[in-house]
Amino acid sequence: MATTTGSPGRQQTRERIVEVAARLLGEQGAAAVTTRAVAQAAGMQAPTIYRFFEDKDALLDAVAEHVLAAYVAGKAPAEDDADPVAALRAGWEAHVGFGLANPAVFALVTDPRRGARSPAAVTGLEVLRARVRRVAAAGRLRVTERRAVELVHAAGTGAVLTLLATPPHERDPGLADAMYDAVAAAILTDAPAQDPGVSLRAVAPTLPGLSRAERALLAEWLERAEVG
Repeated sequence: MATTTGSPGRQQTRERIVEVAARLLGEQGAAAVTTRAVAQAAGMQAPTIYRFFEDKDALLDAVAEHVLAAYVAGKAPAEDDADPVAALRAGWEAHVGFGLANPAVFALVTDPRRGARSPAAVTGLEVLRARVRRVAAAGRLRVTERRAVELVHAAGTGAVLTLLATPPHERDPGLADAMYDAVAAAILTDAPAQDPGVSLRAVAPTLPGLSRAERALLAEWLERAEVG
């Protein structure tokens, strides 16, 4: 766990430590992110690191969050995309591209012990949910939103990890595209879905004339109907 920051000077020092550690992580991997190496690269004494981070794991958490947050912040809001199906694929391609470009960070944030407590990872998942919700609202989803999100997320993460585990010169350049096509075939329809409940579930949270509690209750009823 990182210690709290106080003055602007302390915040700048913390940011310097995280930025230097992020560079070492990207260039040499997690093993290179030692207190001694980070301190030396940042031009400070090793004990300074411990004023902000209690151990290496806390520092790695901060680094992963720093890199992932910058990536998530660069994602376009789902409502800015004209074609929700195309936007879903674009999000997939961005996810794969980020993972391949940042293998050490991707390994950290996909570790269940770390990713579960990452605000940036949670925000990224919310972006995916929003994209899937727009696909559902367009009548192009053949499964529930929850199933679609879980399939896209699991397949995307698995595709990146598989590629990262393969030497670059042996990687199948079409693997990620083939994986997406398989998932798309499972979750998307060619024409608007005939089940009106799919679209209703997508727009239920924004229906006018209903209170927040009523909208939540409607969403719960529709979720129960899916399970049943």
